[in-house]
Amino acid sequence: MHSRDAECLYEVAEASIEHGLQHGVPLEPRSDEGSAALRTPGASFVTLRCAGELRGCIGTLEASRPLVVDVAHNAFAAAFLDPRFAPLASAQWAELDLQISVLSPAEPIQAPSEAHLIASIRPGRDGLILEWARRRATFLPAVWEQLPEPGDFLRALKAKAGLPDDFWSSELRFLRYRADSLSRPPRALAESLQVPERTDV
Repeated sequence: MHSRDAECLYEVAEASIEHGLQHGVPLEPRSDEGSAALRTPGASFVTLRCAGELRGCIGTLEASRPLVVDVAHNAFAAAFLDPRFAPLASAQWAELDLQISVLSPAEPIQAPSEAHLIASIRPGRDGLILEWARRRATFLPAVWEQLPEPGDFLRALKAKAGLPDDFWSSELRFLRYRADSLSRPPRALAESLQVPERTDV
């Protein structure tokens, strides 16, 4: 992704969280915000960490709205709507690491068996989606840093979907995607609070 596009996404994500702290709703970017690439429908995840610990992670798997809008709404949701955490407090804002992952379109994996699936996924590269009945779960490629072995990666994904470790069904569906991950250190977030609040986004 072009560096100017990445910077625009960060500005929008940060502004949306700040807007949430002040008004309780996400920022709505202008229809002409950013480049043509950012105005094109895209799927993204926004991950927040504090002192290295997960603080929120919300995203979308299908492109249904302009990427810049998707990032704004996912940043707000990661900060305030992740059910695993209390809503972000103002005092926590400057302590956060903020990571944006821009997803490629997901592609089905033909997996007649679990062994075939494990041999097919690419550690460190593939994000993986599991679908079965009404259940759906995903791991971003960044999760390979904690679970580098494909078998462990798959078992943890099953657990996330509420399935037993040894569960397998011909109705299981798996899809893979890539993620362009953008990171910014918390120091930059703290510095961003020193500039006047943006009102033109």
